[in-house]
Amino acid sequence: MAQSVWGYDSDNGPERWHENYPLAKGDSQSPIEINSKDVQHDSSLAPWHASYDPGAAKTILNNGRTCRVVFDDTFDRSVLRGGPLTGAYRLRQLHLHWGSSDDHGSEHVIDGVKYAAELHMVHWNPKHGNFAGALKQPDGVAVVGIFLKVGKTPKPEIKRILEEIENIKTKGKEAPFQHFDPSILFPKSRDYWTYHGSFTTPPCEECITWILLREPIEVSSDQMAKLRSLSKNDENEPVSPLVDNWRPPQPLKGRIVRASFK
Repeated sequence: MAQSVWGYDSDNGPERWHENYPLAKGDSQSPIEINSKDVQHDSSLAPWHASYDPGAAKTILNNGRTCRVVFDDTFDRSVLRGGPLTGAYRLRQLHLHWGSSDDHGSEHVIDGVKYAAELHMVHWNPKHGNFAGALKQPDGVAVVGIFLKVGKTPKPEIKRILEEIENIKTKGKEAPFQHFDPSILFPKSRDYWTYHGSFTTPPCEECITWILLREPIEVSSDQMAKLRSLSKNDENEPVSPLVDNWRPPQPLKGRIVRASFK
């Protein structure tokens, strides 16, 4: 397996990542399965809040593994504060993980429930100088995870991302994506679970404070189908649908999951 071509197929998928990325077998890996009965309610957990500048949105791209929206993070323009965090973390990008059908696709699993997709908003701690520096620190990165479930009343806010999909059908395609406020993607409830974990893609650095929102947002089945219309191949290659780009849950290894709610 060549260093650069990890993916989600049987020959280069999550079961084999550790061959090139030994951290993938570490003690604080993500995602995890959350079992309500093992979660500790922590009344000292503060509410979190995000202040995002819609002008910070830059581009949307298909990198062959996910659909990603990139933000300007050169200064404290769009930040996440509060919750389990100390200080302000800068929004760098958001991306999605999804399945080949509506009954699976999320990375985190809640009491055995898998959602159709999971949205990750990736923030980093500027006290570490730059993003690369933050990846080396246990408090370097904060990711807000939002579940997408298929329902009758889809959230119109996700539409903006899906409208752009026509322009990034194949791997390597990028399109301008301006004036977007990602906080419109948040569910009504601010309840969350939090734990210390890792990136769910190689090299799986263990630098993440996860803030997983309890309430999912709704998308339509058609909207999910749109995500699955992306291709993981270049435009001059046969279309190979980009689906099932999720990592299965990893061992908890003694970590505690805390909840902001009872």
